[in-house]
Amino acid sequence: MTDRVIFSIIIPFQRVNADLEECLLHMGKQTFKSFEVLLLPDEAPEDWNPQYGFPLNILPTGHVNPAVKRNEGADQANGEFLAFIDDDAYPEPDWLSIAHEQFQSHKGWGALGGPAITPKSDPFWARVSGAVFLSRLSGGFPERYVSCPPSKSVEDWPSVNLIVRSEVFKKTGGFDPNYWPGEDTLFCLNLMARTHSKIIYVPDLVVWHHRRSRLQNHLRQVGNYGLHRGFFSKRYPETSRKFKYFIPSFWFCFVCFGWLLTFQHPMARWAYLGGWSLYGLGLAFSWLDIRRYEPVKVALGAIPYIMLTHIWYGFRFMHGLFTKELQSTLGR
Repeated sequence: MTDRVIFSIIIPFQRVNADLEECLLHMGKQTFKSFEVLLLPDEAPEDWNPQYGFPLNILPTGHVNPAVKRNEGADQANGEFLAFIDDDAYPEPDWLSIAHEQFQSHKGWGALGGPAITPKSDPFWARVSGAVFLSRLSGGFPERYVSCPPSKSVEDWPSVNLIVRSEVFKKTGGFDPNYWPGEDTLFCLNLMARTHSKIIYVPDLVVWHHRRSRLQNHLRQVGNYGLHRGFFSKRYPETSRKFKYFIPSFWFCFVCFGWLLTFQHPMARWAYLGGWSLYGLGLAFSWLDIRRYEPVKVALGAIPYIMLTHIWYGFRFMHGLFTKELQSTLGR
């Protein structure tokens, strides 16, 4: 280990848990050794003396949202790069090595993002939850959940696997504590607007991310994403007012209100059936995409999850669209 800190790994969380310890265990396996880890729990953990062989600093924050925690971690960081990851995720051994190589080779890149892949060891329904996002037709951005070469410039990237130059982070003003989730979307927008640097997707920059194992938790997460994206589509249209974000809301209206028209005119019945037929075709293509990465049972389980995800995201997106102001939330 050299005295110079290159990467500061920032992990916000509420309390010590098994996922966090798994994350730290994999930090100790990094092939690139010049890093420190900053842990930001709500309260200082009692009777916990972690020994992982790398510099580790515990910074209790109180009961605040992850955006606040990440900003406090960045303020205390010593590294040239800030590596953000969640406590329920863990990196590949070459995570920092790949990031260092990319930053050294491309001085104009301000941030790197990589996929957060569902571990094969996750429970069945957690893998089903992750499978929903493995197709462009069902989730919109499969590159966020599986390695999809080649590298490319992106406008928006989740903070579960986001590495930023420290000097660039300071120029952005950090994460906006008024939003969670959604704070990473606004951060990426500010990064591009204020620093004129790029965010690059690197498919080999892999972390593994545990998913929600219960349907209600899956829908809660998806609903929060939809709510904030709907609100952002009017408040921050630069990256959030894209047609693909509106599609689930159109589908929600079609499903919930289109059937009423079938009582008014025979042609409406055929149109309604036609819409469902096209949607079924889309589900079939999504199933084929998911089968590239998951077994048959997981892919089949994902079908009803996809349908519920689209309906609930669409409803919550409209909720956000007509909301005057949002308040940050806590918890998962």
